[in-house]
Amino acid sequence: MSFKLDKQKFFILFFIIALAVAFFGQRYYYKDINIKIAEKNVNVLVAKSIWQQKKGLGNRDKLQKNDGMLLNFSVLSRHGIVMRDMNFSIDIFWLKDGEIVDMAFHVDPEPGVEEKDLRVYYPRVVSNLVLEFPTGIIDRDKIKIGDKIEIVE
Repeated sequence: MSFKLDKQKFFILFFIIALAVAFFGQRYYYKDINIKIAEKNVNVLVAKSIWQQKKGLGNRDKLQKNDGMLLNFSVLSRHGIVMRDMNFSIDIFWLKDGEIVDMAFHVDPEPGVEEKDLRVYYPRVVSNLVLEFPTGIIDRDKIKIGDKIEIVE
């Protein structure tokens, strides 16, 4: 039995494979940008897709060349953060249009806790961005509510 692939079938197959790569690739590719916070330039990963936002910094032992992660939400809301699959403590900043509106510091991992029982950390006000850094940046850099971030790129 011989399998013959004509041009039309080839292009359909190529299109399906390209869509699959684009769909699944966006899960694993994080853009990174430079931002300025507390007069310091830092490099952060950007989580834009729902899948990336859900994963956050989970399943990492540490951050490599990046200093943190920026979760970019398309709507203003009280976006809750959980310590799903986290292996280190973090500081969390909620921002509205680039200004810090709330923060939580030294949020610890919850190893062995089932998804439904994870503590949810909510800001007191609405935001559209969340920044996550390994614990210590709030104290080290004296960051406070009202401080702004600037995209440097």
